[in-house]
Amino acid sequence: MSVIETRLLRKDYGRIEALKGVSIRVEPGQIYGLLGQNGAGKTTLIKILLGIVRKSDGDASLLGEPAGRSQVLQRVGYLPEDHRFPDYHTGTSLMDFYGRLFGMPRSERRRAIPATLDLVGLGERANSRIRTFSKGMKQRLGIAQAIFHNPQVIFLDEPTDGVDPVGRREIRELMERLKSQGKTIFLNSHLLGEVEQVCDRVAILQRGVLAREGTVADLTRQTGHFVIGLDAGQNFPTDDISKLGYHVSAAGPHFEVALDEKQSIDPVLEFLQARGLKLRHLVEKKKSLEDVFVNMVDEGSAPRVARSLGSHS
Repeated sequence: MSVIETRLLRKDYGRIEALKGVSIRVEPGQIYGLLGQNGAGKTTLIKILLGIVRKSDGDASLLGEPAGRSQVLQRVGYLPEDHRFPDYHTGTSLMDFYGRLFGMPRSERRRAIPATLDLVGLGERANSRIRTFSKGMKQRLGIAQAIFHNPQVIFLDEPTDGVDPVGRREIRELMERLKSQGKTIFLNSHLLGEVEQVCDRVAILQRGVLAREGTVADLTRQTGHFVIGLDAGQNFPTDDISKLGYHVSAAGPHFEVALDEKQSIDPVLEFLQARGLKLRHLVEKKKSLEDVFVNMVDEGSAPRVARSLGSHS
């Protein structure tokens, strides 16, 4: 059973179409990234899944139930992008407050508070007032409240915003740890490098339409571009490969071979072998997730139905 699923989900605000038939599926134990420019519909999608906003049409389910049902939300954690905690609280008192909201017994709260604050790196500041926290520390506290009640699904909206590089790495490691415990994480972030490092699958929203969706590997694969390196002292037969109809260019110590749509790399490899040349390096060239995203924006590509670039596992 999918943890999160939407089918042809639509949301209209009067004449404004925030979501135009979005269909996604998130499986248990995945870290699923949601990308898009401001106004693409990311926050609207999350709010529909959490029952904060009503859909206009289509279907949305969370943990096998229609999105927004109170019994389901008890099993969900949420870090909003612009959270505001009362700054007179300490880390401990705030966590105790949220624990009471979730109906956690006092003994369980006392046990879980120090463990959770330690987990996000705030153990030594547990009794400090929130007004003394930096933005990064407040972000860590927000993650702590999102995971405090041991939810099955965790929505994180810009979890590393304002966090220094060391802190971002620690938060990535925390997400991986939660994933290893079987948690499902729905991540919204503008830091594409972070998303690329941690997410299993990624969806890119563009003007309310799911423009691209798939694994990070599939989204970043640059089909038809191979980087080849030979044994030390051997010369790459650039002219001969070009005569075979391939586009060849230098790529540092290696050479990049670009294929046309109907070409295969096999004839190149067979030619090298026939010449007695020893292959030391062969990789299919990849783009970064940032390249994929920026290219889509620069091209101003019209919204279209998403191409799922990898089968759901």
